[in-house]
Amino acid sequence: MESQSHWHHRQYWHWHWNWHWHWNWNWNWNRQGPHNNHSTPFLFSSADGKAPSTARKVHIRRLHDILHLSIQRGDLPLARRAFALLSRCEEIEWKVIWRIGLLLLTNNSPLSDALGTANHIKFLRVMMLQYPEQRETLVQELVLSLTVAGRERDALDELELYLPSLPYQDNSVLHTYAGLLCLRFALSVDADLSRNVISKQAILREAQQHLERARALDPEGVVAQAFIQKVCQP
Repeated sequence: MESQSHWHHRQYWHWHWNWHWHWNWNWNWNRQGPHNNHSTPFLFSSADGKAPSTARKVHIRRLHDILHLSIQRGDLPLARRAFALLSRCEEIEWKVIWRIGLLLLTNNSPLSDALGTANHIKFLRVMMLQYPEQRETLVQELVLSLTVAGRERDALDELELYLPSLPYQDNSVLHTYAGLLCLRFALSVDADLSRNVISKQAILREAQQHLERARALDPEGVVAQAFIQKVCQP
């Protein structure tokens, strides 16, 4: 039976040669063979910034180039194939490429689609469990994804869950998101009802608190600064 590593190697070369013909891209190593291509320049820098030291690492760097160039040229099916192969390589860390996976997932299942949103959120939650050191960044992505999908209430619920604790309470981006979402809900309150006037004022105060906290954490944050002025307008 063919070993898994040999199958991955064979699959890599299958997609690699197809990509050469598809784009008519002339790399000298296409004629020289994989063991003589170390001097050929790569199109994109690697995450660790190191030059590959073995033929296998050169192959991975080529696949990395294929992935990024395919995304830039809009060939998402080829990008997904390259990503699938890269994700199986033990040299590749998920915490380095999860954003690319999210991009490909979004293009495959738009956030406007209920199934797309569910897949998106599921992917992020799995990443949060597997890579807790990346959780702060992943929470930002989760809140943004829920908001883009029209699930503002769910997005604010996530913020209310995480913001009271460290390190999230010192994250200016999360406070900016919370301020904007509170402002969004305040503007949707029916001001014709007297009981809603009090509710709207309370939500606006909460929005202002989050935006001021964001500004304190990041004085250069133009978004928080701009909306603080709007909240403070009579």
